[in-house]
Amino acid sequence: MSTYLLRRLIYMVVILLAASLFIFCLYALTPGDFITNNLKLSPERKAELREIYGFNKPLIDRYLNWMGRALHGDFGFSLAQQKPVLTLFNEYVWNSFLLAITSTFFTWVIAVIIGVISAYRQYSWFDSLVMVLIFAAMSIPSFFIGLFLIKLFAVDLRWLPPGGMTTTGSNAAGWAYVLEVLHHMTLPVVVMVLLGVGSLTRYFRSNMLDVIRQDYIRTARAKGMKERTVLFRHALRNAMLPAITLVGFELPGLFGGSLIIEKIFNWPGIGQLYMQSFTVRDYPLLMGFTMFIAVLTVIGTLLSDILYHVADPRVKL
Repeated sequence: MSTYLLRRLIYMVVILLAASLFIFCLYALTPGDFITNNLKLSPERKAELREIYGFNKPLIDRYLNWMGRALHGDFGFSLAQQKPVLTLFNEYVWNSFLLAITSTFFTWVIAVIIGVISAYRQYSWFDSLVMVLIFAAMSIPSFFIGLFLIKLFAVDLRWLPPGGMTTTGSNAAGWAYVLEVLHHMTLPVVVMVLLGVGSLTRYFRSNMLDVIRQDYIRTARAKGMKERTVLFRHALRNAMLPAITLVGFELPGLFGGSLIIEKIFNWPGIGQLYMQSFTVRDYPLLMGFTMFIAVLTVIGTLLSDILYHVADPRVKL
């Protein structure tokens, strides 16, 4: 195990170095930047700022300077927000994490339950209804679902707030603040669950259909075990093995998958900050966020491989 982890850590370092070079070149070679597109600045002031921030230096010098500071925890200074990139991450990333981890939890729980029942009752009215709803949810754009739910529950019924994380001007604290945040995050969580549960349910249904036809499932039933025990203790455990590979994509997806949702519901998360920075081409913040997603991707891939070995000892690392 230790040899495998050491080898994987070396691979991760090489991959992240290559990703950092690609990310930096992608943004650095894109025409225009925050200073160039700022119409309020005079040509002399633009030239001065480009000199201050080193935008007029050769590409390789800029990359080495950026990478050297990144290794010391400094990912640059946001020109649009006038704050260090890591400071902005600390202010916004936890809001995105709260929204994403909650929706991911409900997505997996609902997908597992519906996938198991749908596979067990294959071709029944329940299975047919589930498949129709799954394809409907996957076909409708996220912004349409979000706007429709805002129209229905916030405008017409007035049950839920249309957006934001707290009520404007609210001074709630303690449990009152927690309840207020939960009230505001209900709609975005529902939309994210609807968008993610479809494909995941199909995945679990397909895996369960393969597993429940195996000989050991027939043997467990022949021994007189309860059907619930056979499904959730024997069949589901083995059907979960292929799904473990999805963990590597879920970790970066916690922050990368809610960009549009945060914009629609005006949620103060890292996704909305990324969209704002992309509009004004605030490249230091964009590079820091993209590098953050790259780090989460390689960490998630490593975790999925280790979890797969833990779940199935027959798999050799």
